[in-house]
Amino acid sequence: MEYWPSPSHQPFQESRMPVATPEVYAEMLDKAKRESFAYPAINVSSSQTLNAALAGFAEAESDGIIQVSTGGAEYFSGPTVKNMVTGSLAFAAFAEEVAKAYPVNVALHTDHCPKDKLDGFVRPLVAASEERVKSGGLPYFQSHMWDGSAVPLDENLEIAKELLARCHAAGIILEVEIGVVGGEEDGVVGAIDDKLYSTPEDALATAEALGLGENGRYLTALTFGNVHGVYKPGGVKLRPEVLEKAQQVVGEKYGKDHPFDLVFHGGSGSLPEEISAAVDYGVVKMNVDTDTQYAFTRPVVSHMFGNYDGVLKVDGEVGNKKAYDPRAWGKAAEAGMAARVAEACANLRSAGTKL
Repeated sequence: MEYWPSPSHQPFQESRMPVATPEVYAEMLDKAKRESFAYPAINVSSSQTLNAALAGFAEAESDGIIQVSTGGAEYFSGPTVKNMVTGSLAFAAFAEEVAKAYPVNVALHTDHCPKDKLDGFVRPLVAASEERVKSGGLPYFQSHMWDGSAVPLDENLEIAKELLARCHAAGIILEVEIGVVGGEEDGVVGAIDDKLYSTPEDALATAEALGLGENGRYLTALTFGNVHGVYKPGGVKLRPEVLEKAQQVVGEKYGKDHPFDLVFHGGSGSLPEEISAAVDYGVVKMNVDTDTQYAFTRPVVSHMFGNYDGVLKVDGEVGNKKAYDPRAWGKAAEAGMAARVAEACANLRSAGTKL
């Protein structure tokens, strides 16, 4: 797919950098679609969780996607600063450096951005990438998500068209959400009702408004009962066949097999057969956050309980510096999360598929 609309743009360097170039990211997604697997997209909010994600991908010999939400970006900037753009650029800069040590490619992505945060999150980041690309560099992020699920579909797609044009010119892929994800993430709450299931009409409207690649590549988060947050396996009524129907009706109209690159949101607690079916229907990216948060925190709890007298200065004692050194429990936390990332790669069939 051609990314640059005019000869004035110089092609990006075709190098195998650990942080993927636009060409490498496109190749990653094409490979996933072609070979029927999906990449875990791991939400991070600190250097430790970022390191854990990289370690997990390397362990699984899988390329992957590392992403930051609005809340995660704020946290990256510092809890007293709370600036999403500052935090995002800091995340990207740190990732560019530390990823060099890992034998896998990773794409950087910004997660759910509702309408009221576009001007404080996605649009400034796209502008920063535009300037960087004009100077001969690479975009800071390989993809951005516009979450228009809370606005009418017509408005959602109109904003998506504007963002897609800008992203396309800078070699960035846009992610759109068509439908509603239930539950809560970063203060955005989606009701659990019929809107959790995207319709064939929604899919057709998306293809008509955005095209199927000729106007820029985009990822489509069609919803099929997805819910953010914590739930037990089987507790949410996922219907992956919704994805199959969407691919079918759009494919028949435009003469293209599996036209959408699909995204699976709210995947924590999903049954293996549900994940497998979604991947078979064209999912190339699945967001993972709740499960990896728990995997990071659980070893910290064990460390604190197991070293109670060391991490606290009890009864006038001085404690044990080796026990309360943040590196002691931090290493355990990162190892726990890395293992869960590797597990996600196995579940999504991306293990062993690195470019």
